[in-house]
Amino acid sequence: MVDLPAATHDAPADSALRTLGAISTAHWVSHFHIFVLPMLFPFLKDRLGVSYIDLGLALTVFAVVSGLTQAPIGYLVDRIGARKILILGMTLGGCALIALGLHLSYPTLIVCAALLGLANSVYHPADYAILSAHMDVARMGRAFSIHSFAGFFGGAVAPAIMAALVASVGGASALIVAGLIGLAVALMLVVVGIPDAGAMHDDVDGTPAAKISMMTPAILLLTVFFTLLALSQNGINSFGIVALMTGYGSSFSSANIALTAYLGCSAVGVLVGGVLADRTVRHSQIAAGCFAVNAAIVFTIAAVTLPTLALALTMAVAGFLSGVIVPSRDMLVRNAAPAGAAGRAFGIVSTGFNFGGILSPLLFGWFMDHALPHWVFGASAAFMAATVLLALVSERKPSGSFRTSER
Repeated sequence: MVDLPAATHDAPADSALRTLGAISTAHWVSHFHIFVLPMLFPFLKDRLGVSYIDLGLALTVFAVVSGLTQAPIGYLVDRIGARKILILGMTLGGCALIALGLHLSYPTLIVCAALLGLANSVYHPADYAILSAHMDVARMGRAFSIHSFAGFFGGAVAPAIMAALVASVGGASALIVAGLIGLAVALMLVVVGIPDAGAMHDDVDGTPAAKISMMTPAILLLTVFFTLLALSQNGINSFGIVALMTGYGSSFSSANIALTAYLGCSAVGVLVGGVLADRTVRHSQIAAGCFAVNAAIVFTIAAVTLPTLALALTMAVAGFLSGVIVPSRDMLVRNAAPAGAAGRAFGIVSTGFNFGGILSPLLFGWFMDHALPHWVFGASAAFMAATVLLALVSERKPSGSFRTSER
């Protein structure tokens, strides 16, 4: 049986809902900020006079910094508390975008990307540590799904928000507004008074929590799994619009509609996945099934030039399936985390996203600079197929690899 933390039993329902709402809003900002720079690629390319691979380098810097700092931030979350780490990270990300908007240059873009990477590293360790400590475990999958839905929704609306801002106030001012949104939500977290998590100094089964080994086979396997997820999704997320415009003859508006359909339906899929995650322990099978179908769909997009409506619908289905697996993915990490180490576990496995983020901007930027836009989708399909194979291998692991009760 799972032994719930006392906070889960004692916390009033309205307090839990307030916590989930505040943390989910913070996650909305994190995904919105991730998409701010890619959505401004056309503006930045013209204004700074750089190539797509130069812009891809900025995303790689973002991923390198986030990857190097994610695990240490997880340790800080467990040691000094998630609340202050989350608020500081949001503030830093907002200030970075404001600084870039005030001083627009390529060196400033690289510095901004580095600071955004550091800010981004706080969300998964801090958010999941707080949710794991304060949500009802029987509804943990749905809590994770709402949290992830908010993040996906932040990414889904980023193209429309940034396009509207560029059209109304210009690219530089759009960066400043995006930064101010982050500062406003950071202030909201302070006013709401979100609960803390981490800062654990008690022994766990006689072992100091800070000394529990995190390099378990389950954690390492999940880190590889997250890397493949990032490689399968980042090309479409970051270069999907320019690939559709240059390789498929799509207009800017049609490409935006297709990507928005993909990201928006991903958010809807996350909510469906939350219900599935609470009703099954076969999380890897959910991932394998969804990504097997997705690999076929994305390969079709790579191989065939679809009409605008068909493209949008196909992208919507692909996005929905990619969202369904997210709560199960998060439950796998929570189940693999030793007691008192949720921040570290999510920090370590989330570096997989950053490993993928280090490689994908350069890889997909190379495709674009060498007039190979179809490979943006073709390579994504290949990485999805690899994700399926890893998920199936993980299902054959002993049942103790992904524990279903850890608290």
